[in-house]
Parts: sequence; structure tokens; C-alpha cells
Amino acid sequence: MAEENANLEKKLGPWMLWGLGVGYVISGMYFGWNLGLEKGGTYGMAIATFFVIIMYITFTFSYAELAVSIPKAGGAFDYARLAFGERLGFVAGFSQAIEFVFAPPAIAYAIGAYIHTFLPSVSVLSIAIVVYFLFTALNIYGVKTAASFELVITIFAVIELLVFAFVCLPEFEMSNLQKNPLPHGYSGVFAALPFAIWFFLAIEGVANVAEETINPQKNILIGFGSAIASLVFLAILTFIAAVGVSGWEDIVFEKPGSLPSDSPLPLALGKVVGKSHFLYHMLVSIGLFGLLASFHGIILAAGRATYELGKENFAPPFLGLIHSRFHTPARALLVNMIFGILALFTGKTAEIITLACFGALSLYITSCLSLLQLRKQKPELERPFQVPFYPYFPFIALSIAIVSLLAMVYYNVFLFIIYLMIHLFFYSLYRYFSTRKANENT
Repeated sequence: MAEENANLEKKLGPWMLWGLGVGYVISGMYFGWNLGLEKGGTYGMAIATFFVIIMYITFTFSYAELAVSIPKAGGAFDYARLAFGERLGFVAGFSQAIEFVFAPPAIAYAIGAYIHTFLPSVSVLSIAIVVYFLFTALNIYGVKTAASFELVITIFAVIELLVFAFVCLPEFEMSNLQKNPLPHGYSGVFAALPFAIWFFLAIEGVANVAEETINPQKNILIGFGSAIASLVFLAILTFIAAVGVSGWEDIVFEKPGSLPSDSPLPLALGKVVGKSHFLYHMLVSIGLFGLLASFHGIILAAGRATYELGKENFAPPFLGLIHSRFHTPARALLVNMIFGILALFTGKTAEIITLACFGALSLYITSCLSLLQLRKQKPELERPFQVPFYPYFPFIALSIAIVSLLAMVYYNVFLFIIYLMIHLFFYSLYRYFSTRKANENT
């Protein structure tokens, strides 16, 4: 199935990187973020999103410096390993793996819920599992095919968000933003943080295709810059258009007393045009592209992250093999799929999102520290791009990420314990096998 001497192929240009960068994230505009409104109301979620936008802008430019200087598939794993050695390298790499492995199940469940509305006889879980198999197979087939498909569905998803805003903004009223704006006081700002992060989660996956990018020193920067600009615009537009129609509660609860909904945009559009209007059905139909774009894109990035861990013997070595025909990390993709499907069976979307956010914030913290360390430790490292306003940008990103992580721990102690246990379990395996290999070599 795979050979050690096969290599990843360079086939990606800047346009495809924009598609991947936006595609990784765009499902966050379609679902998940509205759960933060339940925690913080309009003001709480807005304040959380404001600081998260600052974090992502400063982090993205900081991460871009690392990505163009060290264009490796492992991303944060390779940066932290070079800066601090194997232990922090493992923490960064496995945090990245947790983020990329746990984000797709949440999205897959939402895809299943969307399709279930058209095929009510088929369960949400069954649809989600079938989608997992189909998109894992597509990623195994080839990176150029996968990235081209990602670009097409991302463009459809962006157009659909613009249509949604065009329809809803004429009904916008400032008073709707002031309905019960802080239901839990200012503490709701901190509780809303993981869902504000969900707006932008996984944009860093652009760095994981560096080894498959044509002229990565130039095109990775273009991909990051164009993607973050597009995403900030779309996040603000979607937030204002959705909440401004009739208040936050109407895009969280389908009816009073019901469970929080995973479909905020259809709920908002239903208030404007009604559920029988063709625009409503178009949103529900084409809105699926936004979910598919992120699901497919994160699977692609996750395969590269897991592959690099295996290649460098930080995970079972068979994960670091490349398919001899398709030149893709097929085994890493299949193993990620198995873990993703297992997570699906929990049915805990909000909890899965939170675990993915723990991984993301750990990645952001270790990456910013790596940037600061490498500037001191390796001043001779070739840096085709340098983060502007150094050291302020990485310090700002680092500070907001640390505060966000502490706030998430405070509100999700049990989930954080699970997160640490996952880290400790796999770190123990890594130490066991690395020690065993060292003894065998001796």
C-alpha cells in the first residue's frame, strides 16, 4: 500500500491555498458559533469574537513566518521541535493532531443533520460515517484533486454566505442586538471563547501542505494573508446579519425551551423569507458546501500532521509512509478516520468542539513560543517573510491564547482533564517505543 521512498508531490499554488485556508474554517460560519450566544449573549459573543480576531490576525502572520522558514508537513510539530527539542515538539504536534482529528467529527455530525432533513429515513450517524469514508478516499486519491475540489466547494460556500447577508441585512435592526445582550454577565465573554475560536479554527492547516506547495516561501504567505482577510470579513458579516434579524435567541433555539440548534443561518433566514421560500431551501442545500469544505479540508491537513509524527517516530512509524501510487499519507488518513468515527458515536458536538479548541490553543501557544525562541536561537535561519511589528504580534497572540486557554479550563475542567489524559497516554506510548528502539539500537 505504501513505500518509504515515496514523496509528497508539489502541486499547490496560491489560489488553491486560499481555497484550503478558507475552506478549513468556513463551516464555522454555518454552525457551532451560535452556541456561544447561549453562553454570552450578543455582547458576550461579540467581545469574545473581537479578541479572537485580534489573536488570529497576529497569530496568522507569526505562524506564516515559521511556515515559510520551515516548510514542513508537520507544521507546529516541526517548529517546536527545532526550537525546544523533542518533548515540546511532541506537545505541539499532538495538540495539532487532537485539533485536526476532533474537529471533523463535529462537522460530520452537522453534515449528517443537514442531509437528514432531505433523507429522514437515514440516520444522522449513518450519513456522517458514509461522508467520512467518501472524503477520506478522495484525500487518498491525490492532493491536487482534493485541493481542486476544496476550491470549488469553498467558492460555493462563500457565495452562499454573501447571498445570506444580502437577504438578511435589509431586515437588520440595532435593537435586535440589544435583546438580552449579557444573559450571564461579563463572565459569559469567557464562556463564549471556544465558540468564537470556532469561527477561525484550523486556518493554520495551510502550513501543513507546505511540502506540497509550489514555491512555498512565497505562496504560503499569500495563502495565509488572503485567507485570514476573507475570513474576518465573513465572520463579522455573518454575525451581524444573523443576530440582527430578530435577536440571538432566535438563532440558538428553534422554539422556546428547545435544545440549542446547529443551524443558525436557516433559523435567521426563516424569519425573513419563511421556510417555504426558495431562498430558504437554497441556503439549506448549498449551505452543505460550507460544511463539506471544512470537513474535507481539515481531513487533508490532519493527514499531513499525523504523517509527520509517524515519519519522525513520534507516532507508530507506519503512519509516516506515503502511498506509492497516489503520493498521499494514506495510512495516516485512515487512522484519523477511525478515531473520528469513534468520536462521532459520542454525539457530543459542543464537547468535541471544545476538545478541538484545547488542541488549537495549545498549538498557538507553543508556536508563538517557538517563533520567539528561534529568533534568539537561530538568527541565521533563512526567513523569506518576517512577522510585522515583532515582537508585539507574537506576544499579543500568545497573551490572548493563554487567557483563552485558562478561561476554557475554568469552564470545562472535566473536558480539560480528558484532554490531558489523551496527551499523557500517547506521550507514554511515545516514550515507551522510543526507549525500546534506543535500547535495540544499542
